[in-house]
Amino acid sequence: MRCIIDHTTDPFTNLAAEEYLLTGQKDSVFRLWRNAPAIIVGRNQNTLSEINKDYVVERNIPVVRRLSGGGAVFHDLGNINYTFVDSYTSGMDTSEAFARFTKPILDMLSRLGIHATLEGRNDLVINGRKFSGNAIARHKNRILMHGTLLFSASMEDLSQALRIKERDNKRGVASHPSRVCNLSEFLPSDITPIRFMELLKKHISEQMQNSFEDKPFLPEELSAIERLSNEKYRTYAWNYGRGCKWEHIRKKRFEGGNVEVCFKTSDGILQNVNIYGDYFFYAPTEDIEKALKGCPLNREDMAKRLTPFVWDDYFRHISPEELIDLFF
Repeated sequence: MRCIIDHTTDPFTNLAAEEYLLTGQKDSVFRLWRNAPAIIVGRNQNTLSEINKDYVVERNIPVVRRLSGGGAVFHDLGNINYTFVDSYTSGMDTSEAFARFTKPILDMLSRLGIHATLEGRNDLVINGRKFSGNAIARHKNRILMHGTLLFSASMEDLSQALRIKERDNKRGVASHPSRVCNLSEFLPSDITPIRFMELLKKHISEQMQNSFEDKPFLPEELSAIERLSNEKYRTYAWNYGRGCKWEHIRKKRFEGGNVEVCFKTSDGILQNVNIYGDYFFYAPTEDIEKALKGCPLNREDMAKRLTPFVWDDYFRHISPEELIDLFF
């Protein structure tokens, strides 16, 4: 397993690096990294509905879209991010992947005397208080899971920068200040974020034994990452795009996450369709949007358009019928 401890704190570069590790090389990877203050939104979220725009503009906080699903999170230097990239086993469920990749984190915390658990879809909690959210992306036969570890993050910025939304018990803990915690509350004061990263790296290396290798990004890899950052992750189209003027907006919360459908019609035909949400996925939602564009707005025709898709690759715990019902 390749180990990368990143020292750049630029959020655009760091999110581009995540995509590069998933799609641009073949190694199994463990990566630790941090961002300067930034909001990181999920792949399919409507950015403007997730952020407190006035607060973000006033404080010049970057907003970056990541390649994985899930909800928006606030990053700063008091937040540690970790990433695992490995081969994808056909049929692997998202819950199985979360359990597999969060186990080393939970094991290390247990060593430090902290009893933490995986709850909901993707949260790590201590006594019901969330300190970590995790998300997944897949590319061909590779899977990436990355997560946050609130260590000494600013709770004021976290609460002010994001629009707080309630979540049901099955889906875990909302990132509300009263329901989240920093790991530093439970650790000796001499364990800093950097020291914690060193301890986590040591723990992972012990688990992997001889297959663990420190291997920073090579110059040519850094060039590829910076190119991807400039061409994609620094652009308004990626971070805020996918929108148009809609006639209809419908929202609903499912077991698999929040879903919002936005669409226009002309003479009973779907013209523009955008689907937003914090649901998890393996395949791009744009495939579904394109399939529905030009479709008559009736359940039978829409169901026919969706039949060819391997549905669990696009939505987990949300059926085609439930998605279609949102349009009516």
